[in-house]
Amino acid sequence: MVSSLRSLFSKKNKGVGVELTPDRVNLARLKKKGQGFQLMTLASAEVPEGIFQDGQIADTAAMSEIIQSILAESKLKVKHAATAIPSGRDTVTRIIPVPAELDDRELREMVLNQEAGLYLPFPREEADVDYQKLGLFVDEDGIEKVQVLLVATRKDVTNSYLETFRQAGLMVDVLEISSFSLIRTIRPQLRQFSPQEAVALVDIQFESTEISIAVDGVPQFSRTVPIGTYQIQTSLSRAMNLPPSRNTELLQGMTVPAASPMDHSMDAPMKGGGTNPGTTAMLRILGDLADELRRSIDFYHNQGENTEVAQLLLAGPGAAIGQLDEFFSQRLSLPTTPIDPIAAMSLEVAQEIPMAQRSGLGVVLGLGLREAW
Repeated sequence: MVSSLRSLFSKKNKGVGVELTPDRVNLARLKKKGQGFQLMTLASAEVPEGIFQDGQIADTAAMSEIIQSILAESKLKVKHAATAIPSGRDTVTRIIPVPAELDDRELREMVLNQEAGLYLPFPREEADVDYQKLGLFVDEDGIEKVQVLLVATRKDVTNSYLETFRQAGLMVDVLEISSFSLIRTIRPQLRQFSPQEAVALVDIQFESTEISIAVDGVPQFSRTVPIGTYQIQTSLSRAMNLPPSRNTELLQGMTVPAASPMDHSMDAPMKGGGTNPGTTAMLRILGDLADELRRSIDFYHNQGENTEVAQLLLAGPGAAIGQLDEFFSQRLSLPTTPIDPIAAMSLEVAQEIPMAQRSGLGVVLGLGLREAW
């Protein structure tokens, strides 16, 4: 049912944006101010291991308690929330062409009951599906068609989110894919690119990295790879003979060596107190991630897409690693820029937020925009 996805493409009540991740719950409340927005509340709490795994909520009761604790500590008495499901094996986003002459009822029937099943890696009856009409185009045979953005999630995942927030005393107004939230946050930044230019959004999260290639603000391709800050941190700790830890704040003080990793300088000491083995281990994981980015971009182009990727935009907690943009620029021969969500939104804040923390706010601020008051 479309309603189960809680209106991916519409705006509803005023409340808070809540992002659930394997290591943290993030909350943001925004208020309209003039032509922009003011950040009224920004809060975060740790998520113990085992509560959120593989992109799914494993313990709804424990997760709801964390949400309740953040609301209590922030002294927020709200009843509505927007949240997002990470891109991955349980989600699908595809752009599909359908005949332009279909009326709304016929379009709905075709997309939900005919086309959707062709693109899902799981049975149609196990999926919640929503869609949005985009624009008209003329195909290679001269036939006018309309592009439709199809979005689907597994019902059991959708239901686990709704149940978690119900237990926390919140009504979910918006349940969307996290890449949509990020795109909403940086939409002003995306406007600098023409409709003939694609942008690769690289959201480096705790357990994985979400890669989305967008054209004119619309995701055309998405892929999730199992490399995140936890894998980088674990490799670094092992190489430096440190005990394993879920706390990845150490990475925010690290800087990737500026020189190309293909030469001998990859064994040079890392700024921020790292050692040579740590540098090498970190570069190895980042090199693997760069290879996955290259494969994703190549796959996008091999699908017949003629829009060249003009730039990489780095987001998520992993984007706080120093000089990571230069590293990817060298490895992929593509301009790479870290995203500052606060600056992208021209967001007014009461207290300065350190740059090391800003890169990880893209999704939660995009959710906060859906509930701004």
